[in-house]
Amino acid sequence: MEPTLERAIGRVVEGTRHWSPARWSAEGRARAMHALVQTLADVCAEAEGEPRREVPRLAADLHLPEQLQVIGLDLLDVADRLTPEQRARIHDAIARARAALF
Repeated sequence: MEPTLERAIGRVVEGTRHWSPARWSAEGRARAMHALVQTLADVCAEAEGEPRREVPRLAADLHLPEQLQVIGLDLLDVADRLTPEQRARIHDAIARARAALF
């Protein structure tokens, strides 16, 4: 799963990294990206046996790709501990975000 997960997250990061503030504000894109980051953070916390924590919304939506990249790297570190249900949640969250973003 690691290469697939890494590619899926990388596509979203690279596909949004260059976006302007206007593009982020259109059609709830920033909200969709933040929801993806939060879902991945929740799954990562579960896999680590830690409590869930709210991912802060930063002042500028331009930082959302970096937030996704950071949580994606954290998630890759625990990928060997993910359950099939968690893996399904990750893939569903990425698919929902991609549909909203692109």
